[in-house]
Amino acid sequence: MKKIRIGVLGGYRGNTMIQWCVRYRKEAEVVAICDFSQEVLNKLRADMEKQNYHPALYENFDEFLQHDMDAVVLANYANEHAPFAIRCLEKGLNVLSEVLPVQTLSEAVRLVEAVEKSGKKYVYAENYCYFPATAEMRRLYRNGELGEFQYGEGEYIHDCESIWPQITYGNPEHWRNNMHALYYCTHSAGPLLHITGLRPVKVTGFELPHTAKMTEMGAKAGHAGIEIITLENGAVIKSMHAIQMYTNSIWYSLYGTKGEAESSRENQFGGGSTDTLHLMKDGKDGREWAHYSPIPYGEPKEGKFGKFGDDRYTVQLETNGKTDGDGFGHGGSDYYVMENFLKTLRGEKADVIDVYEALDMAFTGLFGYFSVLEGGKPMDIPNFRDPAQREPYRFDNRCTDPKVAGDQLIPSYSKGNPVIPEANYLRIQKIYRESGIRG
Repeated sequence: MKKIRIGVLGGYRGNTMIQWCVRYRKEAEVVAICDFSQEVLNKLRADMEKQNYHPALYENFDEFLQHDMDAVVLANYANEHAPFAIRCLEKGLNVLSEVLPVQTLSEAVRLVEAVEKSGKKYVYAENYCYFPATAEMRRLYRNGELGEFQYGEGEYIHDCESIWPQITYGNPEHWRNNMHALYYCTHSAGPLLHITGLRPVKVTGFELPHTAKMTEMGAKAGHAGIEIITLENGAVIKSMHAIQMYTNSIWYSLYGTKGEAESSRENQFGGGSTDTLHLMKDGKDGREWAHYSPIPYGEPKEGKFGKFGDDRYTVQLETNGKTDGDGFGHGGSDYYVMENFLKTLRGEKADVIDVYEALDMAFTGLFGYFSVLEGGKPMDIPNFRDPAQREPYRFDNRCTDPKVAGDQLIPSYSKGNPVIPEANYLRIQKIYRESGIRG
C-alpha cells in the first residue's frame, strides 16, 4: 500500500491530524507543515523530534505549496479555508478542510468550480458527524430502521468565555470576535444533514442578543444563533449554536416515522453526551427501546432490544474496523475524519462529506443570518450542484470580514456592531501573555 504524503496548514489545530499520521506511519506521512507563527513551528519541531518524525516546516505558504505531497489538510483560521483550498486544488492536491468551508457565497462558487475542474478529492472535516451517537444514528436511519425523517434538533453550545484569551489573543480583528452569531453553524446542523442525506431548501434565522459578557470577551455578535431549516422532503430541523451561555451542550435528536433516537445531553445528569444513544423504534412485538454506547461504524450483535417498559437494556456492538479513536480530540471523532479521508484517497468506500454537502451545511448559517438581517424573512437555500444556481452569487462577498467584503460588509450584530472598550482587549491580551498557553 502506497504511503500517502500529507501537508498540513495550521500547526495548532492541525496537530490532531499530524498525530494520526505519526500513529499510523505505514498509511500516511506528514511531509510538510506550514504555520505563520514561528513560535508554533518551533514547538512542533521539538515535539516531532521527540517522536523521530521530521517533516519540512514552512512559514511561507507559497514555498509550502511547492513541496512534493498528495494532499493538504487545512487547519488554519475558520474564515480562511476556501482561498487556500482553491490554491491547493489548482495545484493538483487533494484537500481536507476544517470547519468552515467558506466565508462568502463568492468563495463557494469558486470552491465548487475548483473541485470540479481539478478532479481531486475535497473532503469536509465536520467531525461532529463521527461521534459514536451521530454515526450510529446515521447507520440506523440509512438502514431504514427509523423510517422517513420528520423532525430533528442539533445543538452546539460552547461556553467559550474561559478560553477566549487563548483562542482570540485579545485581537479586536480576530475572526471569532467579528463573526456573526449564525456563522459557526455546521457542528449543530451538519450531523443531521449527514445522517439523513437530505438537502436544506429554506431557512429562517434567529439571533439572540449581544450580552454584557460578550462585551467583556470582545465579541461583537449576538451570543447565540438559531436556524429553523426546511428540508427537501418537508421535514424541519432546529439548529442552535452559541459561544457564550451558562454551560456547554452537545446534543442531537431525530424523529422518524418508525422511531426516535437522541444522544445524551452534555453536562446533564451525568450523561455520556455523544458517547451514548437513547433509541425507541418499531419492533416485532411493538415498540422497543435501548440505551447504549455505540462504536462508530459498528453493527449490533444478534439479539433483541429491550421491550418498551422493560428495564434498561444495553445493546453490545462489535466494530467492522479500527476502534482506536481513543486519544484523539472531540470524543475520538477526529480519528474518523482522517481515517475516512485516507480511505477515499485510496479509492476505498468511505463515509466522507463532499464539497456540495459541506456547502449545504454552511449555507444554513449564511442564509440564516441574511434572514435575520431581513427581519426574519425565510430564505431559499440554493443548490450549488446546479451551475445555474451558483451564478447569482458569483460576486456575492457579503460577510463580516472587511478585508473580504469590501463595500458588501455586513455587521457582526444585526442591530449594529456594539462598541467594545479598548481596555477589554488589553485585559484579554494580558491574560493571554501570562497564561503561557498558545491556541
